[in-house]
Amino acid sequence: MTPDTAVVIPAKNEADRIGATVRAALELPGVDLVVVVDDGSLDQTGRVARAAGARVVRHSRNRGKAAAMETGSEAVRLLDGDTPRHLLFLDADLGESARTAAALIEPVRAGKADMSIAVFATRVRLGGHGMVVRLSRDGIRRATGGFEATQPLNGQRCLTRAAFEAARPLAHGFGVETGLTIDLVRKGYRVAEVEVEMAHRATGNDWRAQLHRAKQLRDVALALAVREPAVRGALGKRPVR
Repeated sequence: MTPDTAVVIPAKNEADRIGATVRAALELPGVDLVVVVDDGSLDQTGRVARAAGARVVRHSRNRGKAAAMETGSEAVRLLDGDTPRHLLFLDADLGESARTAAALIEPVRAGKADMSIAVFATRVRLGGHGMVVRLSRDGIRRATGGFEATQPLNGQRCLTRAAFEAARPLAHGFGVETGLTIDLVRKGYRVAEVEVEMAHRATGNDWRAQLHRAKQLRDVALALAVREPAVRGALGKRPVR
């Protein structure tokens, strides 16, 4: 198969799983490039990813998921030839289950969708994560006039380069998935959900997990707020960071 897709993996402190994820991604049909964005890791994430075959770009400090996605997509653009590659975004902790991401590429490659979103057939324990999911799902439905997102926070997505550029600038941090869905549906791009047999690390209940969920809640709420006409009007032209 002619290579037509690049994988972008934002990663922070994922040295234990990034190698398996990169190796699985490199086995996907049509994938000839895997870019790992080491987002300020304090472990050996970058070294392990490079040893597994990825191109690695490093942020000297943690800048968040959306910034890592932007950095990775720019790295791909610089390596693209005459025809831009599709962009497949994967989480760093998927491990060997990243092999099933081929199903996400297929509808984009076939011209049937501009963005595909993974729906995990096997769900991990949410551990309080459900509140953020409901906020995102309800907000997407309101903002798009009815689009029902099954797993709105799922970060496993394949996009055409044109669709990705149409969604920039991306919503901040963990609000990126919510913003992507709203912005592309509103602009008339075709969004498809695809069931896949993927699995990532379960969410815990320790203080780190609680802090992570609090950041998710903040970022999703912000992504929704700036996309609500009344709120956007109140914010005026002030930049949201």
